[in-house]
Amino acid sequence: MPLLDTRQKERDLTGTFVADLVLSIMSYVAETERAFLRKRQAAGIAAAKARGVKFGRPAYEPTAEFYVLHKAWKRDEISARSAARKLGIDHKTFVALIDRI
Repeated sequence: MPLLDTRQKERDLTGTFVADLVLSIMSYVAETERAFLRKRQAAGIAAAKARGVKFGRPAYEPTAEFYVLHKAWKRDEISARSAARKLGIDHKTFVALIDRI
């Protein structure tokens, strides 16, 4: 768009004014649309929560195998990483579950 080409060195005052005005209008439109988008997103999240939709990753519930591996870990028979690997979870999840017990 030649009107908004800011690379031109020799611009008259009117051309600069028009370019600045158009950029300001475009900026305002973008900002307004972003505000509307955030409102629509917040309304959608609220509606989903009202329907009972759960957000985020489901919580890991410890199994019987977890407690067996936890006891082995406490006795230093197994590392947290290998216990987590056997459970199919991340070792940080394993450590977090230990902290919850």
